[in-house]
Amino acid sequence: MDYNAAILHELFLANSRSDDPEDMISIITTEPENDDFASKKIPELLPILPVRNTVLFPGVVLPITVTRKKSIRLVRKAYRGNKILGVIAQKNTKSDDPTLADLYAVGTMAKILKMLVLPDGNTTIIIQGQTRFQIKEVVREIPYLTATVSYCQESFPAKPSKEVKALVQSLKDAAAKMLKLNPEIPQEAQVALDNIDSPSFLTHFLSSNINVEVQQKQSLLEINDGVERGTTLLQLMLREIQMLEIKHEIHNKVHTDIDQQQRDYFLRQQIKVLQDELGFDGPDQEIERFREAAKKKKWPEAVAKHFNKEIEKLARLNPAAAEYPVSVNYVEFLLELPWGEYTRDNFNLKRTKKILDADHYGLEKVKERIIEYLAVLKLKNDMKAPILCLYGPPGVGKTSLGRSIAKSLGRKYVRMSLGGVRDEAEIRGHRKTYVGAMPGKIVSQIKKIGSANPVIVLDEIDKISSDFRGDPSSALLEVLDPEQNSTFVDNYLEVEYDLSKVLFIATANALDTIQPALRDRMEIIDITGYTIEEKTEIAKKHLVPKQKAEHGLEPKDVVFSAAAIQKIIEDYTRESGVRGLERKIGAVTRNIAKAKAMDEEFKKIIEPADVVKILGPEIFDKEMYQDNDTAGVVTGLAWTSVGGDILFIESILSRGKGKLTLSGQLGDVMKESAITALSYLKAHALDLSIDYRIFDQYDLHIHFPEGAVPKDGPSAGIAIFTSIASVFTQRKIRSHLAMTGEITLRGKVLPVGGIKEKILAAKRAGIKDVILCQKNRKDINEIPTEYLKDLQIHFVDKAPDVLQIALLQEKVTNPLNLELSEPVPPVPAEV
Repeated sequence: MDYNAAILHELFLANSRSDDPEDMISIITTEPENDDFASKKIPELLPILPVRNTVLFPGVVLPITVTRKKSIRLVRKAYRGNKILGVIAQKNTKSDDPTLADLYAVGTMAKILKMLVLPDGNTTIIIQGQTRFQIKEVVREIPYLTATVSYCQESFPAKPSKEVKALVQSLKDAAAKMLKLNPEIPQEAQVALDNIDSPSFLTHFLSSNINVEVQQKQSLLEINDGVERGTTLLQLMLREIQMLEIKHEIHNKVHTDIDQQQRDYFLRQQIKVLQDELGFDGPDQEIERFREAAKKKKWPEAVAKHFNKEIEKLARLNPAAAEYPVSVNYVEFLLELPWGEYTRDNFNLKRTKKILDADHYGLEKVKERIIEYLAVLKLKNDMKAPILCLYGPPGVGKTSLGRSIAKSLGRKYVRMSLGGVRDEAEIRGHRKTYVGAMPGKIVSQIKKIGSANPVIVLDEIDKISSDFRGDPSSALLEVLDPEQNSTFVDNYLEVEYDLSKVLFIATANALDTIQPALRDRMEIIDITGYTIEEKTEIAKKHLVPKQKAEHGLEPKDVVFSAAAIQKIIEDYTRESGVRGLERKIGAVTRNIAKAKAMDEEFKKIIEPADVVKILGPEIFDKEMYQDNDTAGVVTGLAWTSVGGDILFIESILSRGKGKLTLSGQLGDVMKESAITALSYLKAHALDLSIDYRIFDQYDLHIHFPEGAVPKDGPSAGIAIFTSIASVFTQRKIRSHLAMTGEITLRGKVLPVGGIKEKILAAKRAGIKDVILCQKNRKDINEIPTEYLKDLQIHFVDKAPDVLQIALLQEKVTNPLNLELSEPVPPVPAEV
């Protein structure tokens, strides 16, 4: 028989009078019959038995194994005598020969009920606590510790009050709850609790069995007031109940998880059997399928080694492991990528030119540069060339140019919108160890289309932003650098992938927001926008047929006249591209579609009057030349984001002190042009027969109409100079004349940009003569001849040449009476 089982057996034998367990429990849970205590014959001199890690309470039966020689000697002598000894817990549990300093002061007198000598030489005694005592003085320490003691009286009231009854019931309820939460305690313990009637013994019994530290049990033993001891005990029990409830909850969760795992395992085994029966691939068949697919891949040796390593790792993984689906997805991604799989290019450049001309009207320089780019690719069969970046305002066809290039080459087309991208992982991907890791957009799109040499349009590359997640524009440096993109590494892919065969085309609306290092890797192709004539042709060839088809109309149902289209362009749109024009044409077409669907009559030929009837009053006013006899009014030419336009510059003099006033919401550059023009005029006043004192006695005000529209740029330099020269000399400006150019303090006329747009704007406004810088002659040569019909261009190098063409000798009808305060002094001889 096991030693512990034997001890427990003896314990029950010592406390039972019959074989019935309930009789045994009734004996265990009864207060001890302390005859000696009742007759006041209890010994004042007690042998002291020190015990570790336990506290004996009155009435409680406890087995103790004695191993120390002193303790064995004490127990055997006491068992042969009156069987009485004192049991005290040790403060210092490490001491093998404890002294009085190593013991607590309060202990329990006990009676030995049974003594067992075990085969290993140790002695086990079964004792029952009798009453509490406190050590007064140690009498001797040899052969064992002996001391004189004083006994502690219990203080429970003889007749229990309501408070005591409530406390007893609370203790029993707490004990019952602990028994329910702790499955290790036998159910007979509940019967024992129900048979305890004494409040004092109930507190001792529960104090002995509660799962707390020895120090806390000793504190309970040292409390003389029974109600106080019961209250403290109840607090400890409630705390223990909370701990048991938490443990019980954790145990239930763990048990549920284990049950779920067992259920999942069982279901997986069933699925595996069903898959085998139906012929589906299991993990082994799946891995073998991966190996067979890898044999057909044309990947580099380094990639092949990496793939084999991943396959070996996948074979070692348990299919139920969380890493298994991650590894499977990665291996499948490697297999689905097109390694060395290219579409065959069609380098018929004449066909390419036809496609570009059919899809895009105008943009001759842009299409010519694209043909050159593809010609080099055909001859060299190498993509190591600058990445094309189509730069221009919205709606001019940048994205559709990329689609046309892909169609002409026979390559697959991918459009990636980069607007608002601010996470570097969008370009480079995440590392596959992260939860929810994904490859970057570029590699993902290449996998999706299944070709390693597509045309990828990086749309809105100027709208990439950056934040704490990284800088995507920096990640694009490797993608767009021809010297680096042959070894591009995606974070998810982990191996090099060749992007050198990909034809990248970027689009942008602005250049100042593109990172300089990124802009350096691209060739900027400027698409300034379409002229009204070009927009008219685009509308005829593309927009009108497209809108008819989208609105369910037949080609013969409605026809837009050229005048109607031009009416929409000039009076209802103000843009460089044709998106707004397409929307307005769609609005007119929609109106016709409604009339046709409702069987109403409608005009089949749309004229300007019909446009006004359908779209309402004109939204924009077209600037037209206004002839007048007022000095100081000059017509200038300006470039805007929506094409060319004319603007008027007005100057006026008033009595004052030579103050210069500028109005019309001007930028810094235009203000500087006005100051420069005035300074040059003052320096050469004598050449124009202007009294120099006028500059100090008259204020000059220069105004640019449409003050709500911001204006800036150097193009108005010579126009401002002509305006102030006209107002100071009171000479008229040649009619139907416009000009553009920059002026310097030395009187030189410098070239400006946007000449094509400005010339077309002048022609639309009814201008017949235009003054330009001599260096802008090359820009005129690039404009088609039909756009220059009925227009005379004057090229100048110096400011006096401008005045010679612009100013007439005759004075205005009502000249300004410029009065000086004193006669004009003679001009110094040296001047």
